[in-house]
Amino acid sequence: MTLESLYEGLNLQDYYIGKVTQVYRSNCIAQIDNFSLMADRSRFNKSFLPNTINNFVLIDSTVGIFLGEVFENKASRKSIFDAKSGDVKPSDYQEICIDTIALMRTEASKFELAGFNTLGITDSVYLATDDVYKLFLQSLEFTADNEEPLPPFATYLNKSSADVTLKPSTLFNRHLMCIGATNSGKSTTALAILDKVVSTKRKALIIDPTGEYRNAFGDDEITKLTLGVDTTVSPGKISMEQWEKLFETENSSQGAVLSEAITSLRYMKKIGSDTCYYKVGEDIEEIQENIASVGKDDVDFNIALLPEQIQLESVCEPDRDNNYNFKYRYDTLKANQNASLVQKIQYQMTNTKFLSFFSSNSEMYNLLDVIDEFVHLPQESLYIDTSQLGASEGIGGMVIDLVSTFVMSRRDICPFVFFIDEVHRYAKSRYSDKEYHGGLTLLAREGRKKGIFLYLTTQNPKDVSPILFGQIGTMLIHRLMLNDEIRAVESHLDDYAIKHVRKLNQGEVILTSVNLLHNMFIHVNKSPRTQHNDTPTL
Repeated sequence: MTLESLYEGLNLQDYYIGKVTQVYRSNCIAQIDNFSLMADRSRFNKSFLPNTINNFVLIDSTVGIFLGEVFENKASRKSIFDAKSGDVKPSDYQEICIDTIALMRTEASKFELAGFNTLGITDSVYLATDDVYKLFLQSLEFTADNEEPLPPFATYLNKSSADVTLKPSTLFNRHLMCIGATNSGKSTTALAILDKVVSTKRKALIIDPTGEYRNAFGDDEITKLTLGVDTTVSPGKISMEQWEKLFETENSSQGAVLSEAITSLRYMKKIGSDTCYYKVGEDIEEIQENIASVGKDDVDFNIALLPEQIQLESVCEPDRDNNYNFKYRYDTLKANQNASLVQKIQYQMTNTKFLSFFSSNSEMYNLLDVIDEFVHLPQESLYIDTSQLGASEGIGGMVIDLVSTFVMSRRDICPFVFFIDEVHRYAKSRYSDKEYHGGLTLLAREGRKKGIFLYLTTQNPKDVSPILFGQIGTMLIHRLMLNDEIRAVESHLDDYAIKHVRKLNQGEVILTSVNLLHNMFIHVNKSPRTQHNDTPTL
């Protein structure tokens, strides 16, 4: 493509700025010859500001047409000796510093990375029009050309007429994370993108821990579940590791006691008894034989009996005497050690929806059955509201891990976006250093191969597992204030973007991705869908 074709219908000289006078490896300096362009305020508008910085220019070079961004604009005065009069006269001159971004070769129709190509001295510089900028935006994505883009969900900062229309693979194929401080517009951005995903009949699995999005989507466009109200899961479907996450065991000994108590209840369910397994005064060998008889298919148990059963596990073997006394006796020390675990489980069960969720009620939906149906149906989306189970991180982390592990075990699934709001809630246990990202990490590493793409939101990237964070290829970064938060994302940003992270207004976002030629500064358009996230006023 030629320079003249980019300015078709326009007078090219009206956009001429000057010529390149200094060349460096990644940028250059141009001296301005057309002072009228810089002084003509009739041209100035939100997207056309030639006398400032951050505007785009084109450089006509022998290699092709370079696209650059002005990062410094300065006016100076120098002294010139007039040989005729012998006087020294002052002369004003103006320079701009240009960061080289992309290159369009003569035979090409879109921009690409400049690589090792550089422009040259005396190359002509022209102010880029909005049409050139839009062409650059179309060149930003590295993904396949045959994919239909999502409808616009944002506009470019200082380019109000240019909409953000990205392809789904650009956003999601390396997983997407939305980061931002409270009230920075993070949830609004999340809904704006989900709106485009669901409205275009692309699949999404939404897990909402607060119920913020419960009325955002209609019943005709998404299936809605509320855990503990209309949806259950059988206790036998939960692994021991997931039970430990749910009840936030502090150490390995508490995990062992929890496992023993669940196995005892599984034995009682196996023999048809709906009571606890009393061990004090009972024969040790007989109990051990009974426990060993619990097979891999004997998985169901009555979770309501779990606190009492843990107390009954406070037994030990007695000192064996001449009477061969092989019966369990009560152990006060173990009982004291297990007390905190019992209290945590009892606290979880104070939530009236807890026991109704962990049940086998045939009149309610089974969570795993619904998800199994969802992953095999095209153009179907699923919303899961976990807010009725309480705000505990343990149960949220367990549900996330359960769903993540389950969908990874399915085969021949239809690709979908897996959205998890406020993922920092499930970061770590309050009582130990255990991380709850086992299932999510598995999805981040292997899910892309099966067509599962994560879309996460968090207030603080430091709360997310480093392994999980390292798998994220695309980020929507809202305003961040703390230095450690900014340091966590600085490897994804250039110097200019890092300096502006603290200055972003509500709804303004830095979009950075391995699938993009250049970082984007955008303003997200608020979705008209209902969202329960308004901050009350005092």
